[in-house]
Amino acid sequence: MDDKLQFMLAGARARGPLPLGPASPWTSTCGKDVKCPTLQHPGRLQRPGELQRRASSQRSCFLGVELWPELVWEDWELGRDFTKTLVLKNVHSKLQKLRFRPPVSKFFTTLFPQLIVLSPGTSFSMPVTFRPLQRCDYEDSIEFQGKDGSFQVCLRATIPCHALEVPESVLLPLCAVQHSSRTTFLFRNASKLLTCFQWECPAPFQLSPERGLLKPGQECRVTVVFRPQEALVYQQEACCRFGEEGEEAESRCTVLLQGIAKYPCLQLRNPDSKEEEEQGRPVLHFGSVAVDYSVQKHIDILNPSPVTASFSLSRLSDGVPLLGSEFSCDITRGEVAPGASLRATVTYTPIVVDTVSVEYLSLTCPGALSKPLLKLTGNCIGPTVSLSSSVVDFGCVEEGGTVIRTVELVNSSPADAVYQWELDCSGHSVFSIQPAGGTLRPHSHTTLKVVYRPTHPIAHHRRVACLTLHRDPMFLDLIGTCHSELQQPAILRPKHLVLYQQGALCSLEEESDQGPDGAAVTESSPMEEYYQACSGGMDPLSSSSSSLSFPHVTVEPTELLFNHRPSSSLSSSSSSSQSVSITNHTGGKLSLVWTAAQDSPFSVSPSSCDLGQLKSTSFRVTYAPQQLNTLHGAQLECFAFYKMLQDHRQMEERLLCPPWCVTVRVIGHSFQPGREHFIPRCSLQHPRVVFPALSVLSYRTVLFQNSGELPLTFHLDPDQSPNPSLAASVFVVPNCGLIRPGDHQIFTLRTTPTEDSPEQGFSLSLQLNAAKHTQELTVVSTVEKVCVSLEGDGSLYFQPTAVGSCTQRSHRIRNLSRLPLRFQWKIPGPDQELLFVQPEAGELQPNESTVQTWSFSPLEETTYTLKPHLTFWPIQTPGCKESHLALKVMGMGSKGSIEAENAVLDLGEILVGSCRSIEVPLVNSSLCPISFCLSVQQTLLDKGLIYDPNTEPNALQLDSVRGTIASHSRMLLRSTVRPHRRTRYQWTISYQTLNASGFVSSPAQKVCEVQGEGVFPTLQVIDARSGGSVGGLSKVQLWNLFSLDGLNEHLLSSPSPPELTYRTPTRHSVRRCPSIFTTVMLDFNFSAAPLSSEPSTVVLMFHNTGPIPVDWAFLFPEDQQIELEYWAETGEFSSTELHQMKVQDNRLFSISPRSGTLLPGQQRAVHFSYRHDFAGMDRLPVLFKLSHGREILLNFQGVTVERDRPYLHYASSRHVFTPVTIGGFTPPRQVYELYNGGAVPVRYEVDTAPLKQLQADNFNQPVLSCLNPQGEVLPGKTAILEWVFSPLEATMYNVDIPIHVQGGDSMLVRLEGCGFDSRALGSSNPFHFSDAQPSVPCVQRVPLPGQVVFLSEERVSLGDIPVCSRSTRILFLTNVSQTDTVYYAWELPQQKNQQVVQIHPERGSLCPGESDLCVLTLTSSGYPTFYQLDLICQVTHKAALAQYHDALRRWEEERERQQHEFTLTEKDLRVPVDKEPVAAPVRNGPPLRKYKTLPPIRASSSSAIAGAPCTRLTRAERRAQREAAAVWRRPEPPHPALLHLGVTARSHGLLEYHTHFPNQLNKHYVYRSKSQRPESASSSTSTPLSAGLPPLTDGPERDILTHTLTSLLRSLLDDPTFHQSLVSRASEPVPYFSQLRETTPSQHSPLPSSPSVASSPSLQHIHPMSSSSAPPSRPQLLSGVAEVGVREQRGAVGGAGSAGWSSDFIFDLCEDVLLNTLQNLMMEAFLGELILTAHPRTIVLPPVSARPTQTSLLPPTRFILFSSSYSRLP
Repeated sequence: MDDKLQFMLAGARARGPLPLGPASPWTSTCGKDVKCPTLQHPGRLQRPGELQRRASSQRSCFLGVELWPELVWEDWELGRDFTKTLVLKNVHSKLQKLRFRPPVSKFFTTLFPQLIVLSPGTSFSMPVTFRPLQRCDYEDSIEFQGKDGSFQVCLRATIPCHALEVPESVLLPLCAVQHSSRTTFLFRNASKLLTCFQWECPAPFQLSPERGLLKPGQECRVTVVFRPQEALVYQQEACCRFGEEGEEAESRCTVLLQGIAKYPCLQLRNPDSKEEEEQGRPVLHFGSVAVDYSVQKHIDILNPSPVTASFSLSRLSDGVPLLGSEFSCDITRGEVAPGASLRATVTYTPIVVDTVSVEYLSLTCPGALSKPLLKLTGNCIGPTVSLSSSVVDFGCVEEGGTVIRTVELVNSSPADAVYQWELDCSGHSVFSIQPAGGTLRPHSHTTLKVVYRPTHPIAHHRRVACLTLHRDPMFLDLIGTCHSELQQPAILRPKHLVLYQQGALCSLEEESDQGPDGAAVTESSPMEEYYQACSGGMDPLSSSSSSLSFPHVTVEPTELLFNHRPSSSLSSSSSSSQSVSITNHTGGKLSLVWTAAQDSPFSVSPSSCDLGQLKSTSFRVTYAPQQLNTLHGAQLECFAFYKMLQDHRQMEERLLCPPWCVTVRVIGHSFQPGREHFIPRCSLQHPRVVFPALSVLSYRTVLFQNSGELPLTFHLDPDQSPNPSLAASVFVVPNCGLIRPGDHQIFTLRTTPTEDSPEQGFSLSLQLNAAKHTQELTVVSTVEKVCVSLEGDGSLYFQPTAVGSCTQRSHRIRNLSRLPLRFQWKIPGPDQELLFVQPEAGELQPNESTVQTWSFSPLEETTYTLKPHLTFWPIQTPGCKESHLALKVMGMGSKGSIEAENAVLDLGEILVGSCRSIEVPLVNSSLCPISFCLSVQQTLLDKGLIYDPNTEPNALQLDSVRGTIASHSRMLLRSTVRPHRRTRYQWTISYQTLNASGFVSSPAQKVCEVQGEGVFPTLQVIDARSGGSVGGLSKVQLWNLFSLDGLNEHLLSSPSPPELTYRTPTRHSVRRCPSIFTTVMLDFNFSAAPLSSEPSTVVLMFHNTGPIPVDWAFLFPEDQQIELEYWAETGEFSSTELHQMKVQDNRLFSISPRSGTLLPGQQRAVHFSYRHDFAGMDRLPVLFKLSHGREILLNFQGVTVERDRPYLHYASSRHVFTPVTIGGFTPPRQVYELYNGGAVPVRYEVDTAPLKQLQADNFNQPVLSCLNPQGEVLPGKTAILEWVFSPLEATMYNVDIPIHVQGGDSMLVRLEGCGFDSRALGSSNPFHFSDAQPSVPCVQRVPLPGQVVFLSEERVSLGDIPVCSRSTRILFLTNVSQTDTVYYAWELPQQKNQQVVQIHPERGSLCPGESDLCVLTLTSSGYPTFYQLDLICQVTHKAALAQYHDALRRWEEERERQQHEFTLTEKDLRVPVDKEPVAAPVRNGPPLRKYKTLPPIRASSSSAIAGAPCTRLTRAERRAQREAAAVWRRPEPPHPALLHLGVTARSHGLLEYHTHFPNQLNKHYVYRSKSQRPESASSSTSTPLSAGLPPLTDGPERDILTHTLTSLLRSLLDDPTFHQSLVSRASEPVPYFSQLRETTPSQHSPLPSSPSVASSPSLQHIHPMSSSSAPPSRPQLLSGVAEVGVREQRGAVGGAGSAGWSSDFIFDLCEDVLLNTLQNLMMEAFLGELILTAHPRTIVLPPVSARPTQTSLLPPTRFILFSSSYSRLP
């Protein structure tokens, strides 16, 4: 499905906006859909009739005539004639004559048939008329006939029908679910008729227009809209019905609409902080933002889907603040292209100071499976303003003087600080501050100038409030004392303020009747203090909210409005006044002094007076404006102080009390009646004031800005508001006042929200300029109940949880109120062990949601229902009533276990030191997830391996020890295995469950067992072959020369740590003799060969016996040396380095291949070669490296001998004889081999002097004796030295024997032998024979290059046999070639001039693919002997031998010709003139040739020695070489290929064999006639019968004997009686003994009988199958009675006067008969002439005929067994 989607998507992108398929015309034919098959251009709209016109307009050429191939009538009517002209043009260069056949039908007519003659280039016009009679299709033809052939012109008339050309398919662009995509396609009216169409299309496709009318040839573009509702692949057919207008359309065509719908996916990402997420959702943190400032951040909307997705970005439906959202986004909806992103800007503009704003933006995409949420959060901070000093002390000032001080106002916040001093600086106060208001920029400060102008000699103190927008007011204490000449009051100091505030002032009533009362001083908030001062209280240092203290001085009213009521009227000459009352609440007499301002329209009378204790007085405030039509406003101040403080002499300084100041705000206007007041230009910064939704006293500040050029007055009258009662609940200060142009006024609002207050708020009307101009201020002061929502409708469900473990779930709570809340979860005490929540408490800002993590830990297997409670309350009122919500938590405790899919996981073999990653599937089938902790226990399974489990490193390391597996799920446990040693590992993986605290809560339980074996790379040599100069070496010799047993032993062992220094072949040394990291060194001895002979070649078959691939390499010293620069070479070399350089430079030793890789079970043959180019011994250390395995140093050794030097090669200078038992009478003969590696025969002699000395040292007993101390070894052959080791005692003997070589070097060989006592060794005595090289393979595995003949076995071990016995084995020679015929011949060795081993046949030929059966027979002598024989089979190709004979024949003919041919060299040969010329004799030989004759033939000299390649030859030597090269030498016979057959056995004396091998005695037949003869006689009597006769040599005797025999044979052949006797003899039954085969005389020489033979076992003890284990070759059938007669004659001669055969001879004869019978059967089975496995059949024997008594000794039952055990093929 995915491939199909991708294919269609790619097609949609490639086709572009008009993905039209091949347009095909649809025609109307009897209401069926018929598509025109002739349209060949897809995507191209065809014109009506274009196909026909195109075919007809393209003229064709037939037989050199150019014409239209057809004529078509399309628009025709009945009853009329329609004529078209057929033009024929001759485009050929010769005259054309044509005849034509007119149309057959009567509807088409043309000219009368005539001959048309067309000259080259001329034309002929033929009119053709069509006369229709009915409305149908017509078709006919005109045939033209010319000299070269004929052709036809088709005539057709078609009926006009409705036809539309529409595309086959339309592929729409990829579309998102619940979105739409569109494309267009064209279709046209391809007919000549007016066609009406109507489209029918199934959902989700829609076509427009759906119906219409097309004129002929008109095109129409259709819009396809695709609106999928599911993510599917849509393929719908849109059907278009078309036909006549007003009739039901019967014709229709279809268009395949294809579309692919995919789910859209949109993501939100913060580009500034990609990892900033909270509870899995993106968060946009704006941080702290100053009030009324804006901060912008960006969010990216990503579309990773392949479809265009539309979206809408909106807030969540609930939680919108009353002041409106403080967050705004510039993008609310849009589209994002596939793979693109859209960046949206979010702006945060906070309004309410010290609040945290939280909102959530929801990204909604139609059709998407998720709705991402974006959390927006920001903190609003206000200004932080401070004064450099809280007190300004002006000191003592003379009356009428002025003092100026400065104060620093500092704004340390990033917000603007709008401030205003609550002080009239227009002269109505003795204090003034400049500037009185303004805006302080962030992190800035300004210097305020404070002026003191006293008008009365009193002490002044005023606590001035500095109003700051969005902050509580600050207060500045201004103090100063005014002295006059008459009055000098006590000077007020800042310390007096401190003492007064601390309450240290004692009541003045105790000292004077006019002293003040000591009121208690309490702390109050700045807002409360400010409101008390504005309400008329004179004590700014006490709190009006306290019931224990009261103000000292009050004024009422605090505000006076002149002419601001509608009933007021003002004349130009009148003034208005109002009264103000001041009350003394103290216990002392006060003096009241009003501050008068010059040129002020407001005045107070009286300006000063005294006021008794607890008394009140009234003052008259008069408004007398000097200017009409203007606005006035002022703040009148009055200072009240104790009367006694006017003289400092009447008051102690410590009892000095600061004065009180009360103020009255007055405003008025002088506009005449009917005069229009000023039109105000002002604004409220935030016309909507929202109080906290708590029923507590709250404050808010609002900035009122006069942006006009004229002053304005304001007045707040609750009665003028729409809802006076609600307006009265809000106290606004100041309530009235005057704002100068460009200045501002900060209003402070105070109220206590109530529940009955409307949620939408109420309005306060500010009357401006005493006219109908108002400014509305909306106040929201409603009380809301705190509301928190719980996710999941107040329910939380936990999945089944394991007992003792812990399961966690997240749960979300959200604050739906406008109040920040603090919450606390409370879990009942008994449930606290089961349930835990984190965080347990916290804060929730308005509209904020948070997630708690709940943990459930069941204690038992049951179902739990828990009900924790959520308690929450507003942060501003910690002591208010708390709210509660209950959460229903349900969970279930369960028990579970973990299992592995496989109880035992076998990893197989792993390379030691490497690592392998494994995955163990763990399965949890229980209901609950399980948290577990894993442990691994390691066990080494190899027996006998000693290790410490505590210190042995664990080879299995788990990637994760702890984890949790979900219920009914499967988890892969990933681990790494790194074995450290070569052994069999077993790891037991166990688990323990974990509780909620992460501690183990259960005992360890077994999960599974993992088994693996650490292995090293291993190789083994399984076969070895020799060739070249060492082809004569047997496999055993080769095995010893190359130390292959030791090599295999080391290759199969583990490497030492130093060998793993370099795990792979590496150049690591800078010396020519690299460092060696291994202690294993073996010799690879290539033996010896003559100089300039063929290279010695050895092929070793390496087999990877291990389970892992092996990378191997043979590294020469140069392969391990790091290549140095030329300047780094020292130039000084040792003799060893020079020798190695010589060997490597001349490539004397070579290996092919030198490296490779063997897979498990794979084999590879490696060729080793040694070139004999230099005389002497060559050595080269070669490192055999297995990657990650062993390193073995191989010492390559080879000897090259001068061709005229005798040389014997010794495989080793030490030889160990087989241990021999002491006390034996017949110690066995043992052998030691000498190999002639030179080119000349070698005569050797063993020095017997050490043997004599050894005999003298052992009581004159011959402990060691050599039977053949002298002899000769031919080149390339092996001589055998026979030794008899006869120890006297159980000890080790050794002797050094010199072996002298005639004309060569002598060699000292150490011979060692051990004697043992069989009685002391018991069952472990080494008497039994064991093959000297049991590891040498018996079957050839390495074929030599060009080898075609193979032996079935290359080593035959006959084991322990008795003396005088005969053992046979069957072998097969197979020619694997499919083309070549070969000859073979066996070369049999001898021991002591005896032929102990025979093979039949000894020679023969093998056709391609043929096999021969060979019978190997070993006849043991009468003396115990160790047999180690090497039989060589020489194989010669028939073709090579024929080629040799042909070359030899030609060479002999040439030699014969050159012997009889001579050349006349005389130059002056003249014929005498007086004699007649003599005709030249006719030459009978071959005709004379003018070419030069062949070079003279010389005999090949084998003694010629080729010089060394590096020796510089003299001129004479070079001339001799050229002459030698020009000589045609005698062809040499082809070198035969050699096959070695090793035969090993050990013969024992009869008594020893009967003692040690009693169970094997019945398997061997002992020739009694031979066993009775002593060994010394056996050699003389075992020769053939003719051996005693004198040899026939060339001479008269041979001629006479030859002539006599020839005459006898000819006479017999000419005698008819002899011929008749042969014919009659053939018809007679063949006697059984005629099948007996003649054996060699040495095996059947008659021996005298003895009494011991009579007591020997009878014939039934002879095992018929004892001496053959494989089918033999077909033996020759014996010749019959004649040979029996010979045996009788031999028996008579050897019987010492006996008249008949002895019983020993008869027994031997029976054994021969049985053996030959079995061999015949095996030969027939091998040839396929009988089936040995056939069902047995019973054969009835004929009656027993009269036989001599000797034949009755053969039991007939034995032959019945043979005859019934096989079936002969027909």
